[in-house]
Amino acid sequence: MRHDFAHNHFSRRDALKLGAAGAAAAATAGVTATAAGAAGPGADGMSAPAFAGSINDEMFDVEKVVAGGYWVSPYGPDDVRGSFNEVTPERTARALRVLNSGQPVNTYQLGEEMFNGFPAFPSDPPRLHDMFLYAFGYDAGPEFAAGGGIQSGTTPLGPNLVIGHEERFAENFTFQIATQIDGLGHVGIGTNDERGGWFYNDNYANDIASPTGLTSLGNDSMGPIVTRAVILDIVGLKMAQGHTDDFFIAPNGKPVLRDNYRVTISDMEKAMRRQRVFTGLRRGDIPIIHTGWTHLVKDDPNRYLTQEPGIYLSESRWLASHRPSIIATDTWGLEVLDPAVTGGNAFPVHQELFGKHGIRIGESFVTDAAIEDHCYEGVLIATPENVPGATCGSTPPAFLGQPGRPPKD
Repeated sequence: MRHDFAHNHFSRRDALKLGAAGAAAAATAGVTATAAGAAGPGADGMSAPAFAGSINDEMFDVEKVVAGGYWVSPYGPDDVRGSFNEVTPERTARALRVLNSGQPVNTYQLGEEMFNGFPAFPSDPPRLHDMFLYAFGYDAGPEFAAGGGIQSGTTPLGPNLVIGHEERFAENFTFQIATQIDGLGHVGIGTNDERGGWFYNDNYANDIASPTGLTSLGNDSMGPIVTRAVILDIVGLKMAQGHTDDFFIAPNGKPVLRDNYRVTISDMEKAMRRQRVFTGLRRGDIPIIHTGWTHLVKDDPNRYLTQEPGIYLSESRWLASHRPSIIATDTWGLEVLDPAVTGGNAFPVHQELFGKHGIRIGESFVTDAAIEDHCYEGVLIATPENVPGATCGSTPPAFLGQPGRPPKD
């Protein structure tokens, strides 16, 4: 979404006035309003916090949330890990049993391929990935410097003639670009008072913001996780159904869900049945929604940033009822941006998943290679940068899985 679009269309007053608009959209979207396995012991017999709230599109009450105490973490008043608490050693062990020890295991790279000028959500100063090579110990030539390369001294070091290279980044490099796992301190709700804004578990902006990073809810609250992941190939489902109005073909020949397509609960359930993932979603899992949106990154970056297909509040609440550790997608922002669905609200799915449920969001998870191998269920390894106070981790996760049978079309 364009930055100017967000500023021109969304204000706190508008959010309050339009709070019920999403509910009307739900009626036209055919949203399921029931929760499966919302509370108590799950499939593994382990107890878990109850799911709070109905599964619908009704906008949450902003005033009540910022008043404090409206959204209380199910993991206790001092918790900073959110649903990462669901990834216990026992569940990691269970996830590893997804892999058949008698068969080869493929390791899939889920990160976007980075390049200078990668399209990123507009901000001032801008988010940038501009990497240049720093060369030392030899003369890299005039074309190297003319193209932005950084030439250091040209004399090798020591009697053993050491030369080498390093990378250097532009001033506004950030982890908040391309493939990432957003932390709980990334998006909150403004309070319009001295507190600045409300974040997960009654952390307030002016209490946790320091010049060098967050003092709470930063990357230091994440750490590495190993857990089960399930890829939900929604664009593949639409192709199999013959719903040609729901997708288009990108310039590179790959199918992509249309710009304002809303991924429904029914879509996700049907995708799992089609892919023979009969165990569904379990606590601590990572559902990854595949829309094909990544195929616009290089060939149509403006369209890539202007809109995106995705879920809205009902779907986020349905997913949250399963207590996943992360909800991920191959788009840059997870949630659908169509005003006909959102009623003018700005990124309410981010606010609710982070603030109410303590669930982190994975963005730009590229799952094409695994889908080509019909590998929909596997083990995801995520190791966010060990940078205390950072708002997200951008280390590309790895997905371990085994090629399977084609879907049941």
